[in-house]
Order: sequence, then structure tokens, then C-alpha cells
Amino acid sequence: MSNIGGVGVTPVEENIPPVLLKNYGKWDTHEIPRPGVIKRISETGDVCYTVRLAMPPSRISVATMLELCDLADEYSGGYFRITLRNSFEFIDVIPEKIDELIGKAEAMGFPVGGTKNSLHNIMACPAWIHCNLPATDSPGIAKALGDALIEEFKNHRLPSWLKINIGACANIEEALMADIGIIGVHRDQPIVIEEKMQICERPTVIHSCPTYAIKPKGKHSVTIVAEKCIHCGACTMHCEAILTGDPKLDGYAVAVGGKASNTGSGPDLGRVVIPYLPNNPPRWEEAVNAVVQIMDAWRKDANPDERMREWVNRIGWDRFFKKTGIMVSIKDIDGYIYGSEFARSDLRFGW
Repeated sequence: MSNIGGVGVTPVEENIPPVLLKNYGKWDTHEIPRPGVIKRISETGDVCYTVRLAMPPSRISVATMLELCDLADEYSGGYFRITLRNSFEFIDVIPEKIDELIGKAEAMGFPVGGTKNSLHNIMACPAWIHCNLPATDSPGIAKALGDALIEEFKNHRLPSWLKINIGACANIEEALMADIGIIGVHRDQPIVIEEKMQICERPTVIHSCPTYAIKPKGKHSVTIVAEKCIHCGACTMHCEAILTGDPKLDGYAVAVGGKASNTGSGPDLGRVVIPYLPNNPPRWEEAVNAVVQIMDAWRKDANPDERMREWVNRIGWDRFFKKTGIMVSIKDIDGYIYGSEFARSDLRFGW
């Protein structure tokens, strides 16, 4: 859409660095001279250096963004981009100024890395900052994991790249599309405040449930069948008289083996390996310990360039639990055999 009279989206060409526009469709290969620095080489011989920073999950202040924009003006001609994993990349940096840029970025608290065989930027939904459905604080867990695994972000010493996604409730599909996923779980059904149900449209509330767990009760209220409830929170979005979440019971599960790329065995859904861990802010020791436990077993046993899912496929889930030391629960048994097909049906993959 053209920007006519100041209305609409600015033409894409106006926001593409000149070197990229000149070599559009001609990029031949790339190299990683050091963690966080990408050297892209065109068929024409042109070279474009990119410097990648880790970004906080879900939010960043205007003041901080303006500081990063100032760095972009000084070192990359005013051009930068935010990647799909919310990393910040300076594009077309002058090679002689890369060290100076990295020094200033790290002085601001932004580590440089997340390339090749390393931990890539951790993704997390906004959770309570924005939503009324969370069972856990995904940005808080992301911060704790980022602090604990910062050296894995800044170095190329893992078997392959490692991606961690965190969703505060079961509706965040992305949490199952990463090597390690953390998914918030509610362990009690929503609470119905019957004296307030008259303010809600009961037919809408009943039909909002994907598993038909909500049934009429009396003239104005509803009841929720516990055996059918999957704790998705859809009903709470349509009626403020239905509340979800219990601080004493809520927590999160840990999944392993998800993938959102076409390489190797292709995209796949992760499987839950730890069905429940309690919320324990601010350092989330249980989450950190679980991730480190899984990562260390993968690091010791995986072949070079073998993603988490390929490693599990090679050794089998039985050996996975033995090598990681995770106790098997009946809730770990996954009878859903269409996970791969479901993951590959997403429009982004074109499998």
C-alpha cells in the first residue's frame, strides 16, 4: 500500500538499506566471523555485516529504543531490524566499527550473540502485562533463563542452535515449536460467580467453549464439566463472571523437541516431559534447573549440528528420560500421533 497523503503503510523500499536493495535476490552465502556478527556475501561481491543483540522479552521502553536508534544512526546508516525471535540487528555496519559498536551495546546491557551453535534469543509472551489468561509469568522466566544461560548466547559451544519459547498459558502454540518450551498450566477449572452471570450473554459463553464443557444452569447461570475443561480460558474472555487461575495451583510444564524450521526432519511439535513445576519467582530455580538439565544431556550426547528433536529421534524417548534424569510420569505419555502433520500444516512452512 502506498503512503498517499500520509495515510497507509510506507513503501517497503524506503526502509531497506541501500546495499540490500541493490543486491535483492543476489545474496549467495554468509559467514559468522564471531558470535553475533553475520557477514553476508552477494553474487556481485558486495558484503553486508550484521550485528545481533539479545532483546528483553515482550517489551522495551521508548527511551531504550531511542538509544538503540542513536547507535543505528552512528554505526549502520540508521538501519536496523527486529527479527522473528525479537533480536535486534544493526544492518550494514562498517567492519572497522564493529568492535566499537559491540562495546557500546554491551555497555548498555545488550549482549551480542545468538548466532550459529548457540542459544538464540528467548521468546516469551507478555503474560500478565497484557493478558488475563496466564498461569505463569513468562517474561520473568525468560529473564531468569537468560541470566543463567548468557554464556551460551555469547559463544558457539552447543551442538546446534538452541531455541527456547515460553507461553504463559496453553493457548500459546509457539511454546511447543521450540527445542525447549515452557507452557503455563492451570490445574483447576474456572470459577463461576453465579450472582454476576446475569451481566453475561449465556449463549455466547456456552458456545465459546471448544470442548462443550459449559452447560446451562438454572435461568441465568452455567456450570463447567471438569472432565471436559482444557483450561483454555475462552469463556473468561466472554464473561467477567467467570474467573480462571489459582495462585496456589497454577504453574508450568516443560516440553522438548519442538521445531519450526524445514531443515533436517522438518517442523514438529514438542512433547511434555515435565507436566508441572510450581511458580517460584523471582529467579524461577525449578525452570532454570530443568532447562540446564536437558541442555547438558543434549550437549554431551548429540552429534555436531544435531538439533534437540533430531537427537531425541535418534536415541528414542526412553533413553532421553534416562540421560536427562527426568522422572517419567503417566502424564508424559503422548498418544497424539499427528503432531508432525499439525506442525507442518502451518502456512509459514510450505512443507
